[in-house]
Amino acid sequence: MSFLERHRLSALATAAVLVVTLSGAALINGAVRAEPAIAEPAPMIATEAVDMAEFEPGRIVSDFTFFNPDAMTEAEVQSFLQSRSCTSSDDSPCLWEYRTDTVDQPDAGAGHCDAYVGAEHERASRIISKVAEACGISPRVLLVLLQKEQSLLSRPTIDGYLRATGYGCPDTADCDAEFFGFFNQVYRAAWQFRQYTQEPDRTYQIGDVEVGYNPDAACGASTVDIQNQATANLYNYTPYQPNEAALAEAGQDGDGCSTHGNLNFWLFYSAWFGSADTDPYPSVFDSCLNYAGGQPCRVPELVPAL
Repeated sequence: MSFLERHRLSALATAAVLVVTLSGAALINGAVRAEPAIAEPAPMIATEAVDMAEFEPGRIVSDFTFFNPDAMTEAEVQSFLQSRSCTSSDDSPCLWEYRTDTVDQPDAGAGHCDAYVGAEHERASRIISKVAEACGISPRVLLVLLQKEQSLLSRPTIDGYLRATGYGCPDTADCDAEFFGFFNQVYRAAWQFRQYTQEPDRTYQIGDVEVGYNPDAACGASTVDIQNQATANLYNYTPYQPNEAALAEAGQDGDGCSTHGNLNFWLFYSAWFGSADTDPYPSVFDSCLNYAGGQPCRVPELVPAL
């Protein structure tokens, strides 16, 4: 049984229990569907059109948005890639036409990545979709990560495919060659996001946390109220927040202390797919249908017996 199938079964179990405890069928009827309607991918939108005032460092993306593997089908991922304006400086293929062999990956256990069955000559869109399904991470998140880290959707290069998601790439050294390759990078990034979620006691976790502006400590830091696991995951992966200069105007360099990684994640997501802060169901269902914390839903222990 897949990660999503297990999640759906648990979600339905919790929803059934909550029906007994809630007064009013309208709330239940509005929350029985575990997947929102999927719109067609948006065309390329200039990130300058996004309102920078809406960026919240403590809530870059909602848990539902981050952990929803049903956000796009494989066909929609392929269509989205084909809609990008793509130019390569070294004759690398655009992502929509890129293919590579993949290898089997084991089931990582409950709440983590399901097994991935490798195959020859898989399209990038298929890899993204299969990894999203196996690890319970939105394919939109993976698409944005590929652009944020290596501009693979717009300016693919040989080096970009090797380092596709920036996994194993420290700030002070080149990336670890052990993790080179498009499939390795996409799978390991999703695996790492799931690992952060399974073991959340890390430097960046839900609550008030000091987050720096730059690898140079002299650039300073400020306290960020990290509000959900998805945002904590992004900071653990890219441990900096944009400073005032970076936030002054989208698409500009800011100053010598500006970093743009998490800001660019939010900008690309917002420009391509709309609001990254989507929780489509009533708050009473957060732990179940909103993928709160990215964990499979658990039936509440204190619900009275029938």
